Amino acid sequence: MKKTFRLTGMDCANCAAKIERGIQGLAGVTGASVNFLTCKLEITADEAAMPQVVAEAEKVVKKVLPDAVMKKA
Repeated sequence: MKKTFRLTGMDCANCAAKIERGIQGLAGVTGASVNFLTCKLEITADEAAMPQVVAEAEKVVKKVLPDAVMKKA
């Protein structure tokens, strides 16, 4: 299952890379990509694990960018 989110408040490509690496390392994630130009985050994970993955991904985003907001696209 794939879900797409919009990240508001992201202002550097390095932060986007940190978020991508952090989410890729989460349990249950089979793929993650952050596009800095469009501010979009795509997460691929098993459907049953997706709610937990999204919650953990939000923590990763907040750790890297405390003022960022992750919204469903």
